[in-house]
Amino acid sequence: MKEIDNSKKILAQFNENTIRVYQAYNNKIADEAVRLGTFGPSFKIERMTWIKPSFLWMMYRSGWATKKDQERILAIDIKRTGFHDLLENAVLAKFKEGVHGSNENWKSQLRISEVRCQWDPDRDIYGNPLDRRAIQLGLKGNMVKNYVNDWIVKITDITEEMRGLRESIQSQTFEASMLPSEREYPLEEGTRTILGVE
Repeated sequence: MKEIDNSKKILAQFNENTIRVYQAYNNKIADEAVRLGTFGPSFKIERMTWIKPSFLWMMYRSGWATKKDQERILAIDIKRTGFHDLLENAVLAKFKEGVHGSNENWKSQLRISEVRCQWDPDRDIYGNPLDRRAIQLGLKGNMVKNYVNDWIVKITDITEEMRGLRESIQSQTFEASMLPSEREYPLEEGTRTILGVE
């Protein structure tokens, strides 16, 4: 029996060809990425790297660019074909019987998968949890190599823009229109099942 969870939606900025995801790094990695248009030698390609389509979840996770080694926020436009590849090969970070069948099957999938899917409570501008879930995807192995070498179309440093937003929240001059306009990303039925959306 399929498990239906209407709180799980991918909200993102996207067009016909690309989708925007976010990552936070230290100055050295961020400077290289902006200069090269992809990640450079300071980026550890052998480690799992997490991408997040939700702007506010990224802001919450990085403490609005105040946490150590997360002082710079990068908006990364990647090919939708690559994003689809990630979704189709993802394994949920938590076991769901309606998705995996058995705990043993889930553990087996986790061992061989190069994409991990995690759903966390999305956040409002103050960091409070919302009723909906935000997706983040952990990439390793060949998926990281594909991401770095083939899928990145553009990298934009949005740190200053983000700091301006943080200041407007603190000074109570914030307006919702200041946030990026995110909409629900379309998912095929098979992909929804993989991600535990239904």
